[in-house]
Amino acid sequence: MAKRSGKIGFIINPIAGMGGSVGLKGTDGLADDAAARGAKPLAAARARLCLQLISTAAEGLPFYTASGEMGERELEKSSLSFEVVYRARTDERYSSQDTKQACRLFLEQHVDLILFCGGDGTARDIAGVVDMLPMLGIPAGVKMHSGVFAISPQAAAELVISYMNGELEARETEIVDVDEELYRAGELQTRLYAIARTPYRTALVQEKKRIYSSRNEEEFKDQIALFATEFMRDGSAYILGAGTTTARIAEVLGLEKTLLGVDVIKNGKLLIKDASEKDLLAMLEDEKAVKIILSPIGAQGFILGRGSQQISAAVIKHIGEENLIIVSTPHKLAELPRLLVDTGDLQTDAALAGRRLVVTGYRMAQRKETAAASMPRI
Repeated sequence: MAKRSGKIGFIINPIAGMGGSVGLKGTDGLADDAAARGAKPLAAARARLCLQLISTAAEGLPFYTASGEMGERELEKSSLSFEVVYRARTDERYSSQDTKQACRLFLEQHVDLILFCGGDGTARDIAGVVDMLPMLGIPAGVKMHSGVFAISPQAAAELVISYMNGELEARETEIVDVDEELYRAGELQTRLYAIARTPYRTALVQEKKRIYSSRNEEEFKDQIALFATEFMRDGSAYILGAGTTTARIAEVLGLEKTLLGVDVIKNGKLLIKDASEKDLLAMLEDEKAVKIILSPIGAQGFILGRGSQQISAAVIKHIGEENLIIVSTPHKLAELPRLLVDTGDLQTDAALAGRRLVVTGYRMAQRKETAAASMPRI
């Protein structure tokens, strides 16, 4: 494979992911609400880490970007050369139109790749403009169901360098997104928006989310739920992550769980519904014994860092990684080469890595390798 010219279009969605820790299940149209609830921007930090790693191995790559928080600010902190080709509005209220216009100008520069930091909404905006020009996402959204995202900022940096060196090609994948209003109401409806191309290497790019549905799947969820209701009688407070498997546990207890959110159950009663990170940290001040039950995302394998950002590194550190319980149906688990964690905190991710026990049925469990998506690779 021939080495490419090296031109990269780079853009950040500054508000991406802000809704996650405060339980909003998305940020589109809710950035002000998220900020009012105490949410902090996280996209810039994740983009910065990726750029730092790229700069250590490929200083000569020319970047084209948008002004201010949409890319210029983080590139200024790196040793990479760059040119601002789009000036965003000065009121710092960025919109999808800013993203789209910046990408149109990237095309005029004949870039080889568009590197962006955001979530599915940002991916949709870019794909709608650039057609089949390769694009790669640094994951920063609340929900990332599309197949254009690296598993972590570190993985994104490795993919960029390898792609620009001509060591790998781009493959076709899907851009999908959810209806956020339905998502916040507890209903998951995904829609295919575009076909895109993204630099690909096994284990570095996440797969498109998959939903499993069959009679056997439902039977194993029932078994897992029955077993969980037995060990949950120990008096501990249990934080239940998002998903249908954890929802079945609440259902067997006679409780209505927030399907796409985080709830807390103690002694068969709902202690906190649709909890934010702030709610969980406050609860930890009062509860002596707390455990977490999580289920991996289908096809992707993430147990932390996607969809349940309320269960943050700070929450994990307080509870202790030994109090993390993973549940999964055997079919879903068999299709995952590994489980992944991406809390944004290297120490926490490293502590969670290794072979972990996964509950797969009534008093049934399997061991599965858990990897830290955020561990440095370059």
